[in-house]
Amino acid sequence: MNAFFKHILSAKELLKEQAHITPVMQCKSLNDLLGANIYFKCENFQRVGAFKFRGAYNAISRLTDEQKANGIIAYSSGNHAQAVALVCKMLGVKVTIVMPKNSPQIKRQATQGYGANVVLFDPQEISREEVAAKVNGDGKLSLIKPFDNEMVIAGQGTAALEFIEQMEADGYQPFDMMLAPCGGGGLLSGTAVATKAKLANCRVIGIEPEQADDATRSFNTGVLHANPNPDTIADGTRTASMGDITFPMVLENVDEMQTVTEEAIKEAVRFLFYRMKLVVEPSGALGLAALLSGAVKPKGNVGVIITGGNIDGSVMSSILNE
Repeated sequence: MNAFFKHILSAKELLKEQAHITPVMQCKSLNDLLGANIYFKCENFQRVGAFKFRGAYNAISRLTDEQKANGIIAYSSGNHAQAVALVCKMLGVKVTIVMPKNSPQIKRQATQGYGANVVLFDPQEISREEVAAKVNGDGKLSLIKPFDNEMVIAGQGTAALEFIEQMEADGYQPFDMMLAPCGGGGLLSGTAVATKAKLANCRVIGIEPEQADDATRSFNTGVLHANPNPDTIADGTRTASMGDITFPMVLENVDEMQTVTEEAIKEAVRFLFYRMKLVVEPSGALGLAALLSGAVKPKGNVGVIITGGNIDGSVMSSILNE
C-alpha cells in the first residue's frame, strides 16, 4: 500500500464534522446508453461548491499558531480561492488571494464574500507565482498552493475514499474504473492513491481538456510539460503544469490519461443539467465528457468525480443555448 495513504486517512478524521458527505448519483438512461454502471460523486454539493474545501481545510488547520497569526497567501482561478477564504474565515486567519482577471465572477465574488483580500492580475503579463511573491515580500505569509502541497493532496484524496466507502456500505460491487479531472494533479494524485489502496485492480484515469493537455503529454512522455494560459472553458484546469509533488504521484499511481474537446465538455454540462438536474461547471464535467465522447470506453462499474458546480450564469446559459 502506498505510504501516502496514511495522510488521506488522517485527513478523513480531521474533516469529520467539517466537510459535507456528498451524494452519489446515477442516471439509468446513461447506463443504458453506455452499457455500464456509472456512479457520480457529486462534489458540486461540497462546501464552497467544490472538492477544494477538503484540501484547504486539511492543510490550513495543520499550520502552527504562529503561522496562522502571520496570515496566509494563496493563488487560484477560483475554487481553491473560495475554499481557502472560507477556511480562513472559519479559523480566524487573515488571507490574501491572487486571482487572474479572467477568473469566473461568481468565484471572485464568493472569495471576497468570505473576507479574503483579493489581488487581481493579468495572466498574459505575469504569473500568479510572481504576483504572490511580490505581495509576500517579507515571506511571513504561509503559501497554500492549490495542488502541489501534500496536505492539500491528502484532503482531496478523501473524496475518492468516501466515494468507495459509500459504495461498500450500500453493498455495491467495487469500481472497475475511476475517472477524475486533472488540472495541476492534486485531486487526481489523491484519488489515485486512495483508489489503489482500497481497490488494487481499479483502473484510474485522469481527464483533461484537449486545449490544456500538459498533464497528458507529461504522463505519456515521462517529462514534465507546461501549457501556460490554455484557452479552455474548463477554467479549473488552466494550470500551466503539474507540480513537483503531483507529477511523480500521477506517474506512479495513475493508469491512463485522456483528453476531451471543448464541445464534448459543453455536451457533458448540458447532459448533467437536463438529464440529471445537476449544475456542474465545465471542469467538473470532464469525466462524463470522456465517457460520452468515447475517449474512455466504460467497463463494469465506473466512478466519476464531479469536482464542482461554480459556473457563471452567463457561461451556463451560453452552453445550454448552443
